[in-house]
Amino acid sequence: MKSIKSIYHGHRFPPEIISHAVWLYHRFCLSFRDVEDLLAERGVEVSYESIRQWCNRFGPDYARKLKKRSGRLGDTWFLDEVFVTIRGKLHYLWRAVDQDGDTIDILVQKRRNKRAAKRFFRKLLKGQCASPRRMVTDKLRSYSAAKREVMPLVPHCTDQYANNRAELSHEPTRLRERQMRRFKSVGQAQRFLTVHGTIGNLFRLGRHLMRASHYREFRGRAFAEWQLATCA
Repeated sequence: MKSIKSIYHGHRFPPEIISHAVWLYHRFCLSFRDVEDLLAERGVEVSYESIRQWCNRFGPDYARKLKKRSGRLGDTWFLDEVFVTIRGKLHYLWRAVDQDGDTIDILVQKRRNKRAAKRFFRKLLKGQCASPRRMVTDKLRSYSAAKREVMPLVPHCTDQYANNRAELSHEPTRLRERQMRRFKSVGQAQRFLTVHGTIGNLFRLGRHLMRASHYREFRGRAFAEWQLATCA
């Protein structure tokens, strides 16, 4: 009970409502006002500004706990970078996914040179606590230059179309970026996309690949993990 009090102390709404609001916002392509309406339909009167504060306050904490519980992800890394415009300036969103399509990590940076690639590699190694068995990227030279210094022994593939998995992983980001009318700052983009990717890993079950009974079982396990991570 001490951990629950320390997390939600000072908030008049119970953890179940707060965690559900954060889940709705990051799980589906909804605005804060949409989440406000969904909660109001259930008899919960809360402003969209409170929901925004909940997402900013609790979202990163939930993501950290989910990452810690999931442990190390796949041993084949697919890396790609895509540009995002923040306050009229061009930035680059670096993303790594594994062979199952799960997001390993993301990093928003101003450049896509060797230094930026090395910073992203070190972030990945720190989070996964191990080098990958294989790395797949496009032909951007920054990847090769950084890999020679940070992970020289890891096999590196740059074949055409081999990196489609990472390129397709940007689609949910583009969808949310349009819905949010672009990100307002680097910090906001980093914070939102980290939580969005982590929650996506938990609930992206590939329903078309399994029987309905198996899907319901895996979905139940995902909700159980969410309950444990949010202490709700």
